Amino acid sequence: QVQLVESGGGLVQAGGSLRLSCSASGVIFGTNAMGWYRQAPGKQRELVAQITGGGYPNYADSVKGRFTISRDNAKNTVYLQMNSLKPEDTAVYYCNRVWPTDFGSWGQGTQVTVSS
Repeated sequence: QVQLVESGGGLVQAGGSLRLSCSASGVIFGTNAMGWYRQAPGKQRELVAQITGGGYPNYADSVKGRFTISRDNAKNTVYLQMNSLKPEDTAVYYCNRVWPTDFGSWGQGTQVTVSS
């Protein structure tokens, strides 16, 4: 059974930085494209960053140039470095597989709150 554990969220002022981590177990991690998703209150979950098993990243326009996704396959962990945070980045952040589907279960997420 896949288990995903996100951490690293918190309260930060606009312009600040946070680094999120996601540890995965129960899965052959290195072969999967992984992504960071976020869900703000009253909104649908959206994919903000993804990375292939080989380390190639891609970003949503809303975070491009501010967020950096990376992974350590030896540690079964994916990271999201978030810089120049804005109030609109406030959301619960989750990680999961991005292709062909998610893993079928989600972690508890980590709350990111950006104050203006």
